[in-house]
Parts: sequence; structure tokens; C-alpha cells
Amino acid sequence: MTSTFPSSIPDSQLGLSHAELQIFRQHQQIALQNQPYAHSAASARGRGHARTSASTSRAASAASSGQNGRLILDPGSLAVLGQHFERLMGAIQNRVQQLTAQTQISTIHQSSRAGAAMAAADAEIARFHGIIRQIDELETEFDKVRHIRDIVKGFRARVESLERKMDARGARR
Repeated sequence: MTSTFPSSIPDSQLGLSHAELQIFRQHQQIALQNQPYAHSAASARGRGHARTSASTSRAASAASSGQNGRLILDPGSLAVLGQHFERLMGAIQNRVQQLTAQTQISTIHQSSRAGAAMAAADAEIARFHGIIRQIDELETEFDKVRHIRDIVKGFRARVESLERKMDARGARR
């Protein structure tokens, strides 16, 4: 009976940077450790869990160590890794959608607050214009009253002058 070992390829053939290779290995190990053994292809063919479990364990171990610059890429671990990345991308996409929704809500609230602030500012500006109008009206009234006062002063001065003239005439008589 021939034992089949997972195929491996050199790191350089993937075209990934060192950081990307580290992420790839990390997620390959996570995916293989989280693989549900009951649903594996080997179990479905009646081979049992022991062989799959050992193969997966070896693949996870090899994936984490990098086997001297090589990555283990057998069809089973690639399928598991593909599913893992699909779940990971789905989770990232859900998080992006949540953050987008929160951003939209925040923008709406900020816009509402800005609108309210603008409305309040407009109301204050209108109030200020009203106050300025009232000041202008009062200044106009003040000018009228001052003019009337000056006229009254003139009449009073004339009356006083006439009284003095009459007093002076009455004193002569």
C-alpha cells in the first residue's frame, strides 16, 4: 500500500511577501485545527477518523513550521483553507457593512446636529436683527424726543424772556 503525502511547494512559488507567508501559515494552521473531522472526505468514504486526523494534524504541523521554506498544499487542506478564508472574508465583509452602517448613522446624527445648530444660529441672527431694528427705532424716537426737547427749550427760553420783559415793564409802572 502506497502512502500518499501531501504535496508541498516552495514559498517562493506563491509570490507572497514574508509577512503574507506568515499570515498564510497562521490561517492554514487555524483552518486545519478547526476542521470538523466528522465531515471530512475520508470519513465519508469509510476510512475512519484516525487517518484523517493524523493527516490533518501533520498538515497543520507542517503548515505552521513551513518545512524548510515549503508549504504543504494537499487537496484536503486546501479545501479547508479555502473554506476558512471564505468565512474570514465573510466576517470581514460583515464587519465592514456594520462599520458602514454605523458611519452612515453617525453622519446622519452629525448632519442633524449641524442642521439644528444652523437653525439655532439662524434664529439667533434673526433675533439679533430684531434687536438692531428695535435699537434703530429707539434711536429714531430719541432723535424725535431730542428735537422736541430742543423746541421746548426754545419756547421756555422765549417764555422766560417774555416773563422777564413783563416783569421789567411791571416794575416800571
